[in-house]
Amino acid sequence: MARFIFITGGVVSSLGKGLASAALGALLQARGYSVRLRKLDPYLNVDPGTMSPFEHGEVFVTDDGAETDLDLGHYERFTGVPARNTDSISSGRIYTNVLEKERRGDYLGKTIQVIPHVTNEIKDFISIGEDEVDFMLCEIGGTVGDIEGLPFFEAIRQFSQDKPRGQCIFMHLTLLPYIKASGELKTKPTQHSVKELRSIGLAPDILVCRSEGPIPVKEREKLALFCNVRADSVIAAQDLKSIYEAPLAYHREGLDQAVLDAFGIAPAPRPTLDTWEDVADRIYNPEGEVKVAIVGKYTQLEDAYKSIAEALTHGGMANRVKVRIEWVDAELFDTEDATPYLQGFHAILVPGGFGERGTEGKIKAAQYAREHKVPYLGICLGMQMAVIEAARNVAGIEEAGSEEFDHEAGKKRFEPVVYHLKEWVQGNHRVSRSADDDKGGTMRLGSYDASLAEGSRVAEVYESTTIEERHRHRYEVDIKYRDKLEACGLKFTGMSPDGRLPEIVEWTDHPWFIGVQFHPELKSKPFNPHPLFKDFVRAAKETSRLV
Repeated sequence: MARFIFITGGVVSSLGKGLASAALGALLQARGYSVRLRKLDPYLNVDPGTMSPFEHGEVFVTDDGAETDLDLGHYERFTGVPARNTDSISSGRIYTNVLEKERRGDYLGKTIQVIPHVTNEIKDFISIGEDEVDFMLCEIGGTVGDIEGLPFFEAIRQFSQDKPRGQCIFMHLTLLPYIKASGELKTKPTQHSVKELRSIGLAPDILVCRSEGPIPVKEREKLALFCNVRADSVIAAQDLKSIYEAPLAYHREGLDQAVLDAFGIAPAPRPTLDTWEDVADRIYNPEGEVKVAIVGKYTQLEDAYKSIAEALTHGGMANRVKVRIEWVDAELFDTEDATPYLQGFHAILVPGGFGERGTEGKIKAAQYAREHKVPYLGICLGMQMAVIEAARNVAGIEEAGSEEFDHEAGKKRFEPVVYHLKEWVQGNHRVSRSADDDKGGTMRLGSYDASLAEGSRVAEVYESTTIEERHRHRYEVDIKYRDKLEACGLKFTGMSPDGRLPEIVEWTDHPWFIGVQFHPELKSKPFNPHPLFKDFVRAAKETSRLV
C-alpha cells in the first residue's frame, strides 16, 4: 500500500510546487522506491484544454489522451513515469462526476453536498492505483486560503484520517522574502501560511521555503518553533541556474531524508544520484553554444512552450552544447521580410498553436529556413505551415491555406491543403468529429502509431520505421496533395498505419528540414533526450561551425 505525500503551497503562487514534487519523486526513485505523481487543480475548467496559453501555459498531453496541467510534464521529465489521465483532476471534473452520479440516481435521493459527496469523489480519485507504487505524491494547485481549494484541503484531511497512522505526510511550500532595505529574511508570511493551513485541520510535517539564498540557523529555528516542525524538516529551496539541479540541491538540503524520517523509514536505502550528477555536468559544462529561434505566437509567456524549451535543453545536453533560445513573435514579420529577424540563428523551430494570428509569419519562417538551408523543426501547426509554404511557393498552389483559418473568418478564402479532421482510427474503432463539436476534449489526443519510410531521415533519426507519439490537433494535412508536393521534393516520410494521415514531412534536398504533426517534446527527458530534438540540435551544431 502506497505512502502518501501531499504537497501544498502558501504565501504566493508559482513558487515551484510542481518542480519540488518532481525532484522529490526523482530522489525517492534514486533510493530504489517506485513513485507516481498527481496534480489536483481547484479551477472549475474540466481540464486546461480550452484555456488560452496566456492563462495557463502549455497543455501537457498523456499517452491515453488526457489534456493536463504542465506540471505533469515536470513529473515525467524528472521521474520518467508516463502520466495517465488518472494523474490530473480539477474541480470541474470532480463536480461533473458528482452531478452525473446525481442524475443517474446513484445517491439514492440524498441531498448532494460538498461534504461528503464532493470530498468523497476527491478521495476516490486520490486512491486510484494506490497499490501500484511505494509513494504517491499529490500536489494541490493554488495556495492555502483560496476559496476554491477548500474542498481539496478538506478531502486530504479526511483521507489522512482514514489511513493508518503514519501513512500520510504533508509538505508545505512557502516564500521567505528578503527585505533589502533592512537586510532581513522574513519568516512571518510563512508563519501566517502555516497558521491558515492549521486552521483547516492540516499540520505540515515538512516546510520547503523558497528563498534567494541560504536560510540562517536562527531563522530555521524560528520557523521550526512557530510552525511546529522539526528544525531538520525546514528545507531551503534556493534559486537555481537550472531546474535540473533541483534533485541534487534538495538532496543536499536533506529533503528526501526528512520525508523518510517523517514516515519513520529507517534505515533507508542510500540514494544513487549518478544520473543527476551527469545531467548537471552536461548542463554546466557545455563545449559550445547554438542559437535557436522559436517562432511562435505566445512568446510573451515562455510557459506556453515549456516542454519545447526543455526538450531543446535535453538535445543540447546530448550534444554537449548550450542551446540559447530566443523567442521570436511570428506577428513581427506577418507583413515584413523575415530575414532581419532570423539571420544569425543556427536553427529555427516553429511550434503548434491555434487560430490564424501569426501564421503568415510562421509560413515566412519556414520559407526562410528552406531557402537558406537552416535546420527547421515544425511541430503540429509548424508542420502545417511548412506544407502551406511549399504548396504556395514551390508547388504553385497560390491560394493554399488551412480550413481552420476559413472557419475562424467565417468565409472561404483558401484552397485547404490543411483540412478539419473528421475521422480517424483509434485502437480498434473509428472516431468521428464535426466542426460544430464542443471544443473541449474533441481533438485527436494521445498516443498514436506512425510508419516511417525506409531510408528517410526520420527513420535514421529514430533508428526505426515504427514509432509512437502523442498528438493534440483537429486539423490535418490533406493526403490528396501528396503527389504534387512530393514531386517538388517535400516527401511524406511518416504516415498513420492506415496510410490516410500524414505524420511527418521532410525536404530531401535540405540539410535538416522536418515537420511533424505530433508533439515529440512531450516525451523528452534530461536523461533520455527525444531523438528528434537530439538530432535537431546536432544539425544546429553543424550549422554553427559553418557560420
